[in-house]
Amino acid sequence: MNILDKLKANKVPEGFAESKRIQIAQRLTEFPRELFSIADQLEILDLGGNQLSDLPDDFDRFKNLRILFLTDNKFEHIPTVLAKCENLEIIAFKSNRVKIIEEDCLPLSTRWLILTNNQIKSLPNSMGQLTRLKKLALAGNRLSSLPSSMASCKELELVRLSANELLHIPDWLLSLPRLSWLAFSGNPVCKSSNLNPVQIHQVEFDSVKLNHKIGEGASGVIYHAGWAYSQDNTIEKTESIAVKLFKGMVTSDGYPQDEIQCCLKAGEHPNLIEVLSYIEDSEQLGLVMTLISSEYKNLGLPPSLESCTRDIFEVDTSLSSLGALKIAYQMADTLRHMHQQDVSHGDIYAHNTMIDSQNNVLFGDFGAATNLDVLNVEQKTKMLSIEMRAFGCLLDDLLKLIKASDPLTESLKKLSQLAMNEYTSLRPTFIEMRAQLFELQKIHGSSE
Repeated sequence: MNILDKLKANKVPEGFAESKRIQIAQRLTEFPRELFSIADQLEILDLGGNQLSDLPDDFDRFKNLRILFLTDNKFEHIPTVLAKCENLEIIAFKSNRVKIIEEDCLPLSTRWLILTNNQIKSLPNSMGQLTRLKKLALAGNRLSSLPSSMASCKELELVRLSANELLHIPDWLLSLPRLSWLAFSGNPVCKSSNLNPVQIHQVEFDSVKLNHKIGEGASGVIYHAGWAYSQDNTIEKTESIAVKLFKGMVTSDGYPQDEIQCCLKAGEHPNLIEVLSYIEDSEQLGLVMTLISSEYKNLGLPPSLESCTRDIFEVDTSLSSLGALKIAYQMADTLRHMHQQDVSHGDIYAHNTMIDSQNNVLFGDFGAATNLDVLNVEQKTKMLSIEMRAFGCLLDDLLKLIKASDPLTESLKKLSQLAMNEYTSLRPTFIEMRAQLFELQKIHGSSE
């Protein structure tokens, strides 16, 4: 008996843990009013994968609701009743049909707003009142501009704007004091006659054989695969590869074509996962990459609902101060290289970073990468400063994995705080950060 049937039969005891978090995907066309029987207990409600188009006018009876997922439904608007839900922090209308966001329809408590893959042409000025907003996902809409009132959203840390119709990137956005992860590929502002797409060999989807899944990110699923090289109809060799298949023509980060181009534009670096080819046909886009040794493991896990913008880690994850230094140096050098190619990563996180037992780094996942050629010098400088804050957050996360503090830990902590300085102009460049980390390596010796 599923939870909805239990509610209908009045078989959910008061205070039962199951009534705090509800998920129902039964192609519902109307909101299940049976949920009101646990209105005082419900904290997380997931009604994704239904056919809902509205919420009841008394939805605010869910006084303790903190998280609401309405992904993959048929909403064309954001119900204004949500503004009355004073404890609602996370709201998701991903992959609906939302066209209109009315003024004052969102609660001031909103911390994480997911509106990816809709038909939104404009945002209301009241967005500027969401001063607690930390994470905003708007990729795959029809936005041509952003309201200047959003300059008041000083807590914003992650913003996804790819695959819209933006004509320019506002200076106030690039100047937000806590912004760390920004992506805006696939907009008219990114098109320029001076940009030449990077060329690479294309292969057919049927030329690779998928074996098993080895990873998954926001934009795609990665498989262990085999790739047969042939010449004159004779197979020369077969090698194991990794294949990333994108989740549709528009992902939560933007267009796969932009990821492919940025990945190739970044070029080769010892700490970047090497791309060999790409797949493009009417039904599937993908990247063919070198297969990473099984010795490499993901350094972290993606942010949780509670941590919002910051990664989480397995409970047994630990680092020495020298290990953290080695990882930080490699990351700083890799990002310095990418920025010299005018590519920002947009997703500098431990969960996109792989390490082996010697703390050697492989960095990847260009889903949120942006070609910076289109920005003027001042804006490009601000964009790199945003990336520096993300690096500071990563370093801060690494420091939390160190069990025993020492002088090196304190030195790294100062660098992390400098990188996260809310005065963007006071943050170091990646050339400067790399140099300071190099000096620390000389003073304290190399990592184990």
